[in-house]
Amino acid sequence: MKQITKDTVFKPVPMWAKLPHPMRFHEATSVATDSEDNVYVFNRGAYPLIIFDKEGNYLSHWGEGEFDRPHGIRIDQNDNLFLIDDMAHMVQKRDKNGGIFFTIGERGTPAEWQSGKFFNRPTDVAIDEKSGNIFVSDGYGNSRIHKFTSEGKHIKSWGQPGSENGQFSLPHNLSIFDSNKIALCDRENFRVQIFNFEGEYIDQWHFHRPIAIYSKQDSKNLFIAEAGISGESGNNGVPNLGLRIVIVNEKGEKLTTFGKGTLGENPDQIIGPHGLSVDSEGSVYIAEVSFTSFGSKQDPPREVVSLRKWKRSE
Repeated sequence: MKQITKDTVFKPVPMWAKLPHPMRFHEATSVATDSEDNVYVFNRGAYPLIIFDKEGNYLSHWGEGEFDRPHGIRIDQNDNLFLIDDMAHMVQKRDKNGGIFFTIGERGTPAEWQSGKFFNRPTDVAIDEKSGNIFVSDGYGNSRIHKFTSEGKHIKSWGQPGSENGQFSLPHNLSIFDSNKIALCDRENFRVQIFNFEGEYIDQWHFHRPIAIYSKQDSKNLFIAEAGISGESGNNGVPNLGLRIVIVNEKGEKLTTFGKGTLGENPDQIIGPHGLSVDSEGSVYIAEVSFTSFGSKQDPPREVVSLRKWKRSE
């Protein structure tokens, strides 16, 4: 696949996911692709894990009644799933059919708010393909990154509330890139922070409320979703201020962007970006908490588009 440049084009694929009746996403919170480019959608509907092929054809589903509030998903090199349930305060490793390997955290039992212990509403997970070590961002009720062994045993944690280097204000999404670096969406500090695997601070890059991030471990490119400011704001609809995907290199230098930058249901727009994945062909999948961001505010409230595919074309 060619390197991404300012001339790389991504085009929306309208109505990509072919959901059979009566399935609905309600809203998709996160998305991941496996080694065969099958697409796993973690969502807040009645069928929390729905699987499609790359053409959007429905394959299977599982997970009914097993989650409190789906939040994040990642798939490792062996096609195992790591699922984040923020309201259950837990991370689970499962096989692709839903079988549980292990759970980190005690379901329904949060750590004390901002105590630094795991977990209080964790948000995302990244897996080191070489060691199998697991990194978890935590989260809505904490300001930490936790590191675990491949078996889920705690190794160390770092981070605290604040806006200085190595401090966080809602660590929301993280990914491993450039072999051995962790990129964290420090959402309410409007930046992405970079660390090594031991938690040592390396760098930070400014974005307009970065909420989701994706990279392959051996890649120098990162895909970052900018959420912009939600609600009534003078920034709504202003170009270059959110509701778009920004692609940068390993130094944080912008390569290209896509997404119109205005909230809406048209194919070239984005409503509430929340999770990202990229398949082997370079196509980008965006999961959106669009009911929370938009649909719930309609009269009457209604479900709106919450999963989009943008196909890469050279």
